[in-house]
Amino acid sequence: MSKDVTVYTTNTCPYCVMVKKFLNEQGVAFKEVNVQENPAAGDKLVETTGQMGVPQIEISGEWVLGYDPETITQLLEK
Repeated sequence: MSKDVTVYTTNTCPYCVMVKKFLNEQGVAFKEVNVQENPAAGDKLVETTGQMGVPQIEISGEWVLGYDPETITQLLEK
């Protein structure tokens, strides 16, 4: 089953790189939104989640804050 996955990142975030590598290794297609290059998306992200940090991963409407492979896998398998 295909999930809608969006990863919110910045240019300087090592955990963002780790999340993208993990998703690629799992064969998960995702959309990347760089909030450093798109400040409006960053503002909307903070409004939505109340969190300023990245990476934030939205998986079919559910959120994961930070590099958390276990939670990401659980949401992908739901």
